[in-house]
Amino acid sequence: MDWVFWVIVAGIVAATAVAYVAVRFGRRVQQVEPGAEPAALADATPDVSVADGEAEKPVATTTADEAASQAVAELDTPEAPAARLTRLRRRLAGSQNNLARALGDLLSVDKIDDDTWDDFEATLIASDLGVGPTNELVESLRKALAVGGVSDSASARRVLRSELIKIVGPEMDRELTLDHAPQLPAVVMMVGVNGTGKTTTVGKLGRMLVAQDKTVLFGAADTFRAAAAEQLTTWGERVGVNTVRSEEGADPASVAFNAVEQGITEGVDVVLVDTAGRLHTKVGLMDELGKVKRVIEKKAPVGEVLLVIDATTGQNGLTQARIFSEVVNITGVVLTKLDGSAKGGIVVQVQRELGVPVKFIGLGEGPDDLAPFDAEQFVDGLLGD
Repeated sequence: MDWVFWVIVAGIVAATAVAYVAVRFGRRVQQVEPGAEPAALADATPDVSVADGEAEKPVATTTADEAASQAVAELDTPEAPAARLTRLRRRLAGSQNNLARALGDLLSVDKIDDDTWDDFEATLIASDLGVGPTNELVESLRKALAVGGVSDSASARRVLRSELIKIVGPEMDRELTLDHAPQLPAVVMMVGVNGTGKTTTVGKLGRMLVAQDKTVLFGAADTFRAAAAEQLTTWGERVGVNTVRSEEGADPASVAFNAVEQGITEGVDVVLVDTAGRLHTKVGLMDELGKVKRVIEKKAPVGEVLLVIDATTGQNGLTQARIFSEVVNITGVVLTKLDGSAKGGIVVQVQRELGVPVKFIGLGEGPDDLAPFDAEQFVDGLLGD
């Protein structure tokens, strides 16, 4: 029976050896599920070995909630409107437009004579203030300074500031109308000719509304310009605003309709509808703009129609304003590029021409370089205060 004894001993030794190998190298061996293809084992990447006694670290995973939180953390934080006003006033004060120069020249002379007034009047007209408003301002200033006298430049500046504020129209209601019926969003249409910065203004206005804790939806109804929908989508993604869009060449009215319909479904506060830039001389395109508005109003009232005007276009901008107002009943104006070579007097002219207020001004290319228009802030900026 000695052979039995040695067989048992050999078995024990073999089992011990197998157990040792399994313990020592087990972490390097991949387990293959039943039915797995042999090739899968050859293609598999071996795990990194772990030292004996060292606990394996769990694989880091990101939950859906954590991913959403990370996405929110990456969104831009738009600047509040109040902060924009102060910053944009400083930028306006630093711009060298004709109106600002005229005011500076008037205050820099020791004595205001007839020649000074003539020069002042000519410069105001050249600044797009218009003949009527210029005559009113000059007459008011001459009376005020004749009665009170000009003892120093500071007193002249105070008189000038007061008269300018009057002519700019501090009594006009410049609030964006966001009233809406229950279960319906406020709807704002943006219109204007090509090149005024209309799509960019939609994006900037959306940022401003987000800063005021409004939920916003963009409608990319400019289907004639290939990059418009993409541009608006990019603006929205930066602040968490969705964009309703369609393929290039689609019916703009249907895109606008779908945007408002989705805004109702999602329960957003405001739907901003971008429209295609169009020449005011093209009757067919202007009629189409009216159609877009009518189609939208089958779902919800349009509370605001904002006309975007490039402030550097001067009198041509006024011509545009007249025709657009006849087609879609303009409720407010956005003046872009009101810096550098822009003529500040356009603010007064466009308000008088349309009978509606300038509600927003743009003074730069930055994402938050759009601010609510304020008569006193505007005048202070012109005076360099």
